[in-house]
This record gives sequence, C-alpha cells and structure tokens, in this order.
Amino acid sequence: MANKLGLIAGNGKFPFLILDAAKSKGFDVVVAAIKEETFPEIEHRGAASVHWMSLGELSKLIDTFHAEGVTQAIMAGQVKHKQIFSSIRPDWKLARLLLSLTTRNTDSLIGAVAKVLGEEGITLMNSTSFLEPMLAHAGVMTTRSPSDQEITNITYGRAVAHHVARFDIGQTVVIAEAACVSIEAMEGTDAAILRAGELLQSLHGEASTLSRALTVVKVAKPNQDMRFDVPVVGIHTIESMRKAGASCLALDAEKCLMLDKDAVIASANEAGIAIIAEENQWVNHRS
Repeated sequence: MANKLGLIAGNGKFPFLILDAAKSKGFDVVVAAIKEETFPEIEHRGAASVHWMSLGELSKLIDTFHAEGVTQAIMAGQVKHKQIFSSIRPDWKLARLLLSLTTRNTDSLIGAVAKVLGEEGITLMNSTSFLEPMLAHAGVMTTRSPSDQEITNITYGRAVAHHVARFDIGQTVVIAEAACVSIEAMEGTDAAILRAGELLQSLHGEASTLSRALTVVKVAKPNQDMRFDVPVVGIHTIESMRKAGASCLALDAEKCLMLDKDAVIASANEAGIAIIAEENQWVNHRS
C-alpha cells in the first residue's frame, strides 16, 4: 500500500511540482486546495483526492487529513500575505490560535498552524522535500557573471535584505548603485521588482544620477524554517526583472527554490541577466 502525503497547496506551480515528485516516489497525495489561491488545474494532476477549503478552515483541514489517514504533509505554494491578514475568515480552532499569537506576522501564524498540526499527529515536512535539485546552488549559474557594480549592489543588498527578512517584512530588495530602490512587503516579489523599475523610470525624468540597471537580492530569513515560506523564484521573476530593467539576481544558496531551474537560467541568459547564489552567513546572527 502506498504511503500517503498531505499537500496543502497555495498558488503557483510549486504544489504541482511537489505533487508530481511525490507521486513518482510512490506516494498517494491528498491535496488540501485553498479556494482563494490554488490553481484549479490541481484537479487534473492525478492526486489521490482533492479537497477544497477556504483560508481559515483549520478544523476542516485537520478532519480531512485524519479521515484520509494522512500523518505527514507539505505546505507548497504561496499564500499572499494580504490574503492571510485581510481575507481570512477563521473557524473556531484558528480563531483561538490567532488570539494566542503575540505577533501577527506570517511566520508566527504558519508556525502556530504547524504546531497545531503536530499536536494532531500530522507532521509538517520541509517544503523542499522531493525538490532538492531545484535549490539554488552556490556560484554563478548563468553565462554572464555579475559586474563589479552588481557585486557592490549584492553586498549592500544582502545586508539590507537580511535585516528586513529578520522582521518577516519581506525577503527581497532591489538595489541600484548601492541605493535601496524598493523593499518587498505584502505585495510580493514581482510587484516589488516592477515598482523599482517604475520608480527609476520616473526618477530619470528628473535627471536622476542612479543607473537604471537594477540588482534583485532575495534571501532566506535568519534560521529559515524550511517547512514554509521558503524563498522561491521562477520564470515570472525573470520576466519581471526584464520589464523593470534589472540585470542581476542574487540568491541564498541551498535556501531558495528555483522553479523550472533550467528554464529560469536559460531565460536569464537570453535576457543578459546574471544569477548568482551565495551561502547565507546570517543564520546564527540575531543581534
């Protein structure tokens, strides 16, 4: 009899990749699809079963997994931050959990949900399980290496991004000539990149001295919990960079997932964008 795996599916292609990989390893995948986020195509990917539920229906999630005999699960796919804090209609179990939180950020909420699942006999696995080859590997991944100016941007950007990520604000910053043009918040990575491009374009109408070549830096949080909210980039990231005039992407090695990794690198090469990943030196620094 095949092992069962619960998949709590957010938006994007991430859940599809987990589903396909888990099936290839002999798992029967039970999908908990979030009505506000999950792509409807999940119904046609060969899952053992698909159960639709709204954000906030924690009791239904637990009852569904219990009924299906699920004891291990993975969270995959983004749930937009603004959805979590504006669209959520909590059931009694989640409402009680929300009242117990001392901070209302994504980490504390999802971490508390993971704790409740564990207490109910459902172990949450790393969201990168089955997809380790898609993690960014250390070094330059593209034909072009970062220029000296881009390296300067990366050094500055990583310092800024690690401080921002530490407070669970966002994981991406966009830099031009060692100046921070935009910081990701609830709007997400792509919107932060596009906003930086629009801002620089408007500044150039006012004789700005800043170069329009942007460097995008995306990092893991200090002591990143690999069970949820792992940094993810994909083809859409490169498309947003191309639109914004960004020329370099810097990631944390072994902490950031590159969905369709080969295609991402090929797209970056075509656009003349450099991609580099470096080891995260921030993990044990909480001061």
